[in-house]
Amino acid sequence: MQVIGSIIYTIHGELLFAGILLLVFVLWFFFPKKGGYALISTAMMNSQKVMVEDALKYLFDCAYKNVPCNLNSIAGNLQISSDKAGRLIEKLLKMNLVRVQNQEISLTDIGRSYALRIVRVHRIWERYFADETSIAQKDWHEEACKIEHLVSIEATEELAAKIGNPVFDPHGDPIPTSEGKLPKPKGILLNAMKGGDIGKIIHIEDEPQNIYEQLVVQGLYPGMQVYVTEILDNKIVLAADGDECMLTPLFAAQITVEKLSNEERKTTKNELLSELRLGETAEIAGISPNCRGLQRRRLMDLGIIPGSKITAVLQSASGDPVAYSVLGTTIGIRKQQSDLIFIKPKKEKNNEQYNK
Repeated sequence: MQVIGSIIYTIHGELLFAGILLLVFVLWFFFPKKGGYALISTAMMNSQKVMVEDALKYLFDCAYKNVPCNLNSIAGNLQISSDKAGRLIEKLLKMNLVRVQNQEISLTDIGRSYALRIVRVHRIWERYFADETSIAQKDWHEEACKIEHLVSIEATEELAAKIGNPVFDPHGDPIPTSEGKLPKPKGILLNAMKGGDIGKIIHIEDEPQNIYEQLVVQGLYPGMQVYVTEILDNKIVLAADGDECMLTPLFAAQITVEKLSNEERKTTKNELLSELRLGETAEIAGISPNCRGLQRRRLMDLGIIPGSKITAVLQSASGDPVAYSVLGTTIGIRKQQSDLIFIKPKKEKNNEQYNK
């Protein structure tokens, strides 16, 4: 009997403990604002907010590029099912953010205003990540996509003022003004260029990311001049800053260029600091636009500015880094960085010396 009583007592104690745990869990789950139910509800609301804003941003981009948009294209862009996209469109209709006509979906005035705020926030933060941080170039867009749903427009306006109210993001996209004004798109796609055409890159599309990353690896950037040398069946051959580059039509379609005349063509090609041999001295022509943020600021603080004389004085045993003398100071620069520093062409320097 004592054994049975002990067992009953133990079971009773365990049940009592389990009941207390269940009560604590229920109290926590339904605790106002900070409980589990509140956290789950907030997460679901945030998820819905992200979906709504991503859809508006996509619809705005379609309208800006004059591309028709329907339920299937929204589903594809957001990577959701057609059923989920349908429910999303219904929600947007109820919020008076979109209109549907002949299966084509477009923004209302309210929807466009909302979309412009998101686009402004996104592009200002991209500009900030590019110019003021050490975040990798391939990650600017993704980080901006995360923060655009979290930060307030007021905080973004403060940031814009601190970084000089930029007009373009680092990919060449115009940033809407605080009043919602945006210039009309200009230029043509690179895959529409013909052999012998010259153009200046004014925009590189950052989606899909895998294509954008490969364009970055090719060293292409807004502001670069390109010269189409040959059009093949499945390739476009071009000279970019004097170097040959080959792109498929799909990749070329991600690049927008402004056509230039032969008179506007830049004929001289800057050389790279990494090409400077030991003992040689050159004049710095500039820093590549692909060098941004803290890295660019560090180089400028070290004296890497246009007009400065720089001499290669010492090479490490492995060949990297190389020590350079500039403004009376010796600094070490790795090849990854010296590939981003332009110097005046040697022929140009020789001609200057000969003329003297």
